[in-house]
Amino acid sequence: MPELQALRPAVFIDRDGTIAEEVGYLNHVSRFRMFPFVAAALRRLNEAGCPVIVVTNQSGVARGYFPESLVHEVHQLMMQQLSKSGARIDAIYYCPHTPSENCNCRKPRTGMLEQAARERALDLRRSFVVGDRHADVELARNAHARGVLVRTGYGEGELAWHAVKWPTPPDFVAADLAEATDWILRQLG
Repeated sequence: MPELQALRPAVFIDRDGTIAEEVGYLNHVSRFRMFPFVAAALRRLNEAGCPVIVVTNQSGVARGYFPESLVHEVHQLMMQQLSKSGARIDAIYYCPHTPSENCNCRKPRTGMLEQAARERALDLRRSFVVGDRHADVELARNAHARGVLVRTGYGEGELAWHAVKWPTPPDFVAADLAEATDWILRQLG
C-alpha cells in the first residue's frame, strides 16, 4: 500500500502589484518590472521549504487585449529573473477569463488553489494568499487560508478607499512582499 503524502502549506502570490509593478493590462513583455525585494523574499520561502505558487487573473486574454502566449512569455521572463537571483516559483496558475464568464478559476473563486492543492499535495487551510487586492483576501477566506494584503500595487488605495466595507479584514497588512514573507515565516514557526 503506497504511503500517503503529507499535505504541506503553500504561499499563493498574486503577480501584478505584488511581485511586479501594477501597469494595468500588462500587454507587452517589456512592461514587466519585478520589484527589487521579490527575489530575496521568495528565496527565503524556498529555503524554508514552502511551495511558492503564483495565482493571477489575466482577463486581458479573453478581452482580446493580448494573446495568451504573452502570459507565458511574461512568466518565462519572471522565472528567468528569479532564477538568476537564486529564487524560484514552484508553479503558476492563471485565469484568462472575464468576470462575466463565471469560471471557477477567476479570483476570488478557488479553482486555481484547488487545482494546485490536488496537483501538489497542499493543505489550503494552512496556506497563505498574498496580494494587493481585496479579491486576494476574499480568495484566502474562500479557501480557508490566511490572507495578506500588501500595500504595493493597488493595496494602498484598497485600504484607503474600500477597507471599511470589507466583511472580513486581511489577517495581516504588509508594506510589501518582503514584510509579508517575514510574517508568514513567523506563522510557520
